[in-house]
Amino acid sequence: METAVYSTAGQELRKIDLDDAVFGLKANEAILWYAINNELANKRIGTACTKGRGEVHGSNTKPYKQKGTGRARRGDKKSPLLVGGGTVFGPKPRDFSYKMPKIAKRLAIKTVLSLKVRTDTLKIIEDFDIEDGKTKKLFSILNNFGSGERTVIVLNEKDRERTVLLKRAGRNIPWLSFLSPNRLRVHDLFYGRRVFVLETAVKEISEFYSAHQNRRNITVGETPA
Repeated sequence: METAVYSTAGQELRKIDLDDAVFGLKANEAILWYAINNELANKRIGTACTKGRGEVHGSNTKPYKQKGTGRARRGDKKSPLLVGGGTVFGPKPRDFSYKMPKIAKRLAIKTVLSLKVRTDTLKIIEDFDIEDGKTKKLFSILNNFGSGERTVIVLNEKDRERTVLLKRAGRNIPWLSFLSPNRLRVHDLFYGRRVFVLETAVKEISEFYSAHQNRRNITVGETPA
């Protein structure tokens, strides 16, 4: 599969070949749903906490006698039926995270990359530097492709100095996020209106995910061979 490489000015420079095994897969909505929900669940903090009947502050004595008042029986003031009483079956701190099979995770990433290529929202950009790490310079480059949209840039993590300066320049742009080839997130890629991949990062993505090529495509619910 051929696609264009763009300059920072938004002009087409040349064509490069993309690996069809990574960027040319068919749509698999089920695996995308599974992967996105997994990432969102793993991000949940799970610190919500309520007090039960045995944890709220209050006396354990009966507020009034059992019989003769005409009122309902009360064991203590901490009853869930009373204001200030305990909560019944309320949330407690818990871990919402769970593991997703590596084969399914990699398939989801390749599927969302293929989807972005097919919808022409993924663009390959020549490697560029922000030497002084200034936000203004990076912002002007992004404006050449449109502005104000949720954007993801996939960087080449092997070039550490360039990566640090690019991240410094982009940390003040609220709708911009950065990813590395070996740590792609399906949620960010799927909801990104624009996905920019540096030319050297494309090679890293192809090498990393081709090395872990599945024998066959799987769907949610199947057991890998």
